[in-house]
Amino acid sequence: MLAVPGSNPRFIEKARGLEVDAFFLDLEDAVAPLEKDGARGNVVAALNEGGWGGRVRTVRVNDLTTEWTYRDVIAVVEGAGAELDCLVLPKVTGADQVRWLDVLLTQIERANGLEVGRIGVEAQIEDARGLVNVDAIAAASPRLESLVYGPADFMASINMKTLVVGEQPPGYDTGDAYHYVLMRILMAARANGLQAIDGPYLQIRDVDAFRRSAGRTAALGFDGKWVLHPGQVDAANEVYAPDQDDYDHAELILDAYEHATTVRRRGAVMLGDEMLDEASRKMALVVAGKGRAAGMRRTKEFTPDEG
Repeated sequence: MLAVPGSNPRFIEKARGLEVDAFFLDLEDAVAPLEKDGARGNVVAALNEGGWGGRVRTVRVNDLTTEWTYRDVIAVVEGAGAELDCLVLPKVTGADQVRWLDVLLTQIERANGLEVGRIGVEAQIEDARGLVNVDAIAAASPRLESLVYGPADFMASINMKTLVVGEQPPGYDTGDAYHYVLMRILMAARANGLQAIDGPYLQIRDVDAFRRSAGRTAALGFDGKWVLHPGQVDAANEVYAPDQDDYDHAELILDAYEHATTVRRRGAVMLGDEMLDEASRKMALVVAGKGRAAGMRRTKEFTPDEG
């Protein structure tokens, strides 16, 4: 998910050529207060001009403690609602905020002849209150598609003693200081059929550190990560896809289990020295699905005598 400042037409144009799955045109933190009105016009124009291919087209509005949010939603959806897939609502602290956005979107869609309910919502969890309420937030609206972790604001909200976003705080030398936060968001997302998206890594030129940070959430099961710079794109695509051996193995598991249950009519099968059952199939579906989504091609084919 590529972050693109809505106030910068040059960055918007460059974003069209990057190999990302989704992008958001930002009206919040990346836009100075005096540039908010102009950024709305840039965002509407960029969406209507098209050229985004099959990417998910998203806009991040300002948070509900500001005076800008309602106008962001109205201007963008009335101006380019037919070209918009999703809105990111930042700094969500409770389910009522998601419901507010749902109601406003429904009113605008009806007034402008747009399909009601088509525009999705992504809720960004960025402070302690949002995390405590994350289960209710995740269940707040059928429009919800993703929960997004916002690390910088979250770290500030709990008084974490560090200035480096995404790295372990000084003095924390055992385990992962963010594991609880990430797992809470992931559990709430999965319990409600949502995606879980990791937030940005701010040291944009340190690609190795970005890859290390992304690797932690990819290992847990997060679906992707925000990128702030073109240099992070390839690393993100690499990290969130399985490696080739794992992808091939997952496809072989699916083939072997299908053969066992439909041809041999057995509920369990051996693949080499590995016992497979229904749980194995479910795990393989996850890895194979990620590989297919990344456009991977298998390099090993199943033969019945393997099972």
